[in-house]
Amino acid sequence: MSALDIHFNISERKILLRVIDLGVVFFTLMLVSSYFDFDYFTISSKNWMWVGVLGLYLMVFGTIFEIYDIQGSAMLHRVIPNVGITVSVTVLFYLLTPFLTPLLPSNRMQILYFFFSILLPILLWRVFYLMVVTRPRFYRRVLLVGEVDQMEQIVTAFRKADPNFYIVGIINSAGNHKEASRYGGVSEFGVSDLSRLVNEKKVTEIVVSAYNADHITPELYQGLIGLLEKGVSIREYSQVFEEMVHRIPVHYVGKDFYRYFPFSRSNRNKFYLFFHSLFDWFISVIGLFVGFCLLPLILIGNVFGNRGSLFYRQERVGQNGKTFQILKFRTMVKDAEALGAQMASKDDVRITYFGKFLRRSRLDEFPQFWNVLKGDMSLIGPRPERPIFVQDLSQVIPFYETRHVIKPGLTGWAQVKVRYGETVEDSLLKLQYDLYYIKHRSFFLDANILVKTLSTIIFYRGQ
Repeated sequence: MSALDIHFNISERKILLRVIDLGVVFFTLMLVSSYFDFDYFTISSKNWMWVGVLGLYLMVFGTIFEIYDIQGSAMLHRVIPNVGITVSVTVLFYLLTPFLTPLLPSNRMQILYFFFSILLPILLWRVFYLMVVTRPRFYRRVLLVGEVDQMEQIVTAFRKADPNFYIVGIINSAGNHKEASRYGGVSEFGVSDLSRLVNEKKVTEIVVSAYNADHITPELYQGLIGLLEKGVSIREYSQVFEEMVHRIPVHYVGKDFYRYFPFSRSNRNKFYLFFHSLFDWFISVIGLFVGFCLLPLILIGNVFGNRGSLFYRQERVGQNGKTFQILKFRTMVKDAEALGAQMASKDDVRITYFGKFLRRSRLDEFPQFWNVLKGDMSLIGPRPERPIFVQDLSQVIPFYETRHVIKPGLTGWAQVKVRYGETVEDSLLKLQYDLYYIKHRSFFLDANILVKTLSTIIFYRGQ
């Protein structure tokens, strides 16, 4: 395989970033301990816990501060500050947990050695990654085949999900095509150009997105079979879409909907559900305690910033369509819905200045730990919506009420991936993420959501 044939998927690049981060850090620490007066951190069979704890801290805080985000890793102006804060917090936690790590050194210069032995190799490796791995020779070169009606949306979604996902062209399965460059600079071709494009453009994968099976003509079918026999990867659009953007393309689902919703066995797994409920109870108790400690400050802010009642109750739809009263800190002016129910928007004038702070910091959600403790909600799941909006959205968005098969959550996959839900299109996007969570629900995905929620709070991205 030549260098031009090498390409990395998103998951492979994430693994590459993590493995090389750990490798360069531990290699540098070994060199520093060998050639400098540095004995705070040594790697040996006796000190395996030190190595494990450092690796764990680096991976966890690296995820929180988004140094393993594929889009962010391709931009130097985001890499440098994110790596800096990740290493700083990692070193700080490492120094503050001496029962798991070495005792603090008497020579404080060793702390600087330790800090820069982690920071500099990661930065140098990330610069190399930007200069080499993100270059065109490592792009995933893809040819789209199918109906052109949805192509602009498909191209946009793929490009946003993976900056190294290079679409070389579009084969119009319907037969009618134009040579003009469309869809964001991607050219459209006919079925007869299939084999030529694969060879000339060095295509590594073909993605078929034919909603109507009748559009797969005998000529196109034979062409795809021939390429498959030559070893060219051919995949169905919805599979690639789900794998790359981590949401279910409900706008693409038809009568064969059952293919898209083989929901996670975790939804019926008693072991998973038991520990999920136990975790809900444990975190809700902690959350209520923290909220109680913050209550005096929130009371003062409410007096001057909101000037009204502190708490706000509202009817929401829960599991299996049952309604319950959700509890929140009030963030809007009095009589905010005097003209009727309406969704909150990005620059909603009804939200007070203190209310904006509560929303952006997610402090307004703390009373909902009471709903979690009562069993109305879970810590993680689709956000509960109001009955009137559920009724309206169910009429225009297919499978919308499917999100009610599990308990609603305080945070969720949709909440950490997108911010606002002002329109039907925004609600459709959130539904795609919610269904992805329901389909792939697991301990790992739950942990991923919790880490991303911390990122949302730290980077002040609440809504």
